[in-house]
Amino acid sequence: MMSSSPKPEVTLSLTLSPGSTLQEVVNPQERGVRLIQLLLTCAKHASSSNLHRADECLRQISLLASVSGDSMQRLSAWFASALAVRLVKRWPGLHKVLNYTQLPKQDQLGQAQPLFGRVCPYLGFSYAIISRTLIKAMTGERVIHLVDLGSGDANLWIPLLRSFSCLLDGQPHLKVTCMNANKAILEELGPRLVKEAEALGLPFQFAPLNVSLRELTLDKLGVKSGEALAFISILNLHSLLAEDDSVDAHFSHNKTNGIKDSKQMIRFLSTIRSSSPKLFFLVEKEADHNLNKLVDRFVEGLHYYSAVFDSVDATFGGNTSSRERLVLEEMFGKEIENIVACEGVEREERHERYGRWMVRFGQAGFKPVMMWHDSTEDAKQMVEACGRNGYKIVNERASLMICWHDRPLYAVSAWTC
Repeated sequence: MMSSSPKPEVTLSLTLSPGSTLQEVVNPQERGVRLIQLLLTCAKHASSSNLHRADECLRQISLLASVSGDSMQRLSAWFASALAVRLVKRWPGLHKVLNYTQLPKQDQLGQAQPLFGRVCPYLGFSYAIISRTLIKAMTGERVIHLVDLGSGDANLWIPLLRSFSCLLDGQPHLKVTCMNANKAILEELGPRLVKEAEALGLPFQFAPLNVSLRELTLDKLGVKSGEALAFISILNLHSLLAEDDSVDAHFSHNKTNGIKDSKQMIRFLSTIRSSSPKLFFLVEKEADHNLNKLVDRFVEGLHYYSAVFDSVDATFGGNTSSRERLVLEEMFGKEIENIVACEGVEREERHERYGRWMVRFGQAGFKPVMMWHDSTEDAKQMVEACGRNGYKIVNERASLMICWHDRPLYAVSAWTC
């Protein structure tokens, strides 16, 4: 069993050559060191509301960062932008006016998410892992009810339908309930799946559910006796951790094993468990962004997204002006902005590492499921089939970590009652 490598201390060895000025910093490595120095200093000033010093740091960063530069320059541009938004939000009127021309969040995701699935293999690996585990677990079941908790991605569902249509013991009756706050996603996905099921001759029912995770209740799912039930959450469950952090600061004892309690998460997992699902699949970023202190999550964010931007670089090669790359990195930039610039219930990008999810699911009465028996060989074959260098899938404590080189970026896990 392999484990993730320890998080490197990003503040070590950040020194420039004696006498270097910003204009003289042309070496990429030296420029990267200087950018990290400036970003961390700026984050500290933003955290302590020292506006003038934060502004000076941003001015210096702007001379070195660029959304069309190397991966460190591009990453720095997005983190600097997030810090600037945090500072501007001190003036709500100014912040609102500056955001008039921004596309709604759902429109931005609608452009970027399909692109992310196509050019980066993280979701493809996750879907393949879920599909193989689900097919094996559901073999022999006659009525299967699968609940999509917000992905609405045809790249997950169409291959799943095809797999269920080819089961040796005959086709089951398959019901898919797709929950999504964006009605347009449901209206597009439903007819595609119905058409695919008809072509396969698969008994099928699609149930759209136009609600958010916070609005989901058991009666809305329409679960019936005799159904083999499974839930699938793709990069969405962490949003339930959003809460008023000022309350947590005043009642710091509301923690279990060093993990902040979340009434919303406890309620949700209790509701799911009461439905007695056969499986619950969870895909989440392998990162600690649910930290109260800005500087702590800023450092964690730099560490995490630097690996993400490096993997994007490998996908697009030296084409730093690619329109697709810009769209994709803007999606990550919006995540960074939420992590850095937002607080309280507005801060929804509260990613947590698998170890914390283990505690949360364990407290709710769930047990982890080993997804593959020969995970090493299966993972090797999956990565080779992808045809991309630098990616790994490693087994860690009943989860599968999807890594860029040795850095785990996404965790796939399965749970049962």
